Amino acid sequence: MDAVSRATPGFDAALAERFAGQVAQMLDQGAAAAMMSIGHRLGLFDRMAGLPPSTSTAIADTAGLAERYVREWLAVMVMAGVVRFDPATRRYHLPPEHAACLTRQAVPNNLAVYAQHVALLGKVEDQVIRCFETGQGMAYGDYPCFHELMAQDSVQTVTAMLFDHILPLADGLCARLEQGIDVLDAGCGRGAALLAMAERYPDSRFVGYDLGEDAIAFASEAARQAGLGNLRFAKRDLTGYREPNAWDLVTSFDAVHDQKDPEGLIRGLRASLKPGGTYLMQDIGGSAHLENNRDFPMAAFLYAISCAHCTPVSIGQGGPGLGTMWGWETAQRMLADAGFTQVERHVLPHDPMNVWFVARP
Repeated sequence: MDAVSRATPGFDAALAERFAGQVAQMLDQGAAAAMMSIGHRLGLFDRMAGLPPSTSTAIADTAGLAERYVREWLAVMVMAGVVRFDPATRRYHLPPEHAACLTRQAVPNNLAVYAQHVALLGKVEDQVIRCFETGQGMAYGDYPCFHELMAQDSVQTVTAMLFDHILPLADGLCARLEQGIDVLDAGCGRGAALLAMAERYPDSRFVGYDLGEDAIAFASEAARQAGLGNLRFAKRDLTGYREPNAWDLVTSFDAVHDQKDPEGLIRGLRASLKPGGTYLMQDIGGSAHLENNRDFPMAAFLYAISCAHCTPVSIGQGGPGLGTMWGWETAQRMLADAGFTQVERHVLPHDPMNVWFVARP
C-alpha cells in the first residue's frame, strides 16, 4: 500500500491486502471468462468433450484451428482450472464433470453461453461510458450479435424446459394448446419458443412481435423452412400495444423490463386477452432491493448486464431504465395494477435465476 493510505487514521493494512488479493482474483477470473466465450464460439469445449487426453496439435486439428492460438487458449483454461494438463505427456483434457456445464450438449446448463456477455461488455465499453457522461441510452443495434446471443440463452432457459416444466405451470394450458388457441409472444426475439410450440401444437395459431428487424427476419425464415403455416412473425414496436380480446395466451420471456413503457405494455397485454385468457411472463428473479440480492445467483454479472445493456436500451427508447434487476416485487405489483387478479409466482428448482408468473384477469 502507498504511504498516504497507510497514514490514514484507522487504516487496516491486513484488510487492504486481502481486498487487493480479491481484486486480483476478479481480474483473473474475468480474463478467463472472456477466453471462455472464445472457446464456446469456436466449439472448442464441444470438441474436447469428445476427445481423450490430447495434445494441443490434436485438439487444433480436430477443431480445424491454428495450433499456436489453441495452445495459448488452453493455457488460460488450465490456469483457470477448467482444463487439466499432464506435463509429462503434454496432453490436455476436459473432464466430463466440467463439460457438463460448458458444452452445447449440456443445454440447459451450458454456462459458457453467458461468458459471451462478458466479451460483449468490452465491445460496447466506449458507448456505455458515453451513456454515463450524457445520461442518454443506446439501441439494440449497438450490440454486436445480440439477438444471436439471446437466442442461445432462450434455448436454455425457455425452449428446453417449455413442455415439461413451463407450460404446465398454468393448469389446463397444454390441453387448450392441443385443442387450438390463439397465442402471442410479445418480444419474441428469434422466436425459438414459438417455433417449438407451433410444431408441437399444429391446431393452435401463433404470432410473434419484436422490435428487432433482424430477429424477425431470422424467425420468419426459420418458420418458412420448417413449413409452419400456423406461425407468423412481424416487426412491431409494442409501445402502446393493445388488441382487445385477441389472444387466449400471451407470453413474454425476459422482455418486459427492457421496454419503453413496461407498465403500459402489461396493461395492453391484459386488455388483449380473451375472457379466460392467460399471461405467462418470465423475467430475472432477483429482488428489487439491492440488499436482498447478495446471495442471488450471479448477481454481480446480472447487474453488469443491466448497466451495459438493459438500462441503456430502455433509456434509449425514452423508457424508465428499470434494468435487469428490476425485481420480482416490481413485476408482481405491475401485474396487479394492470388488473390481473390471479397472479402466481413460480421459481423452478433447476433454474433459480428466473421467475415465472402465471397471471389471469
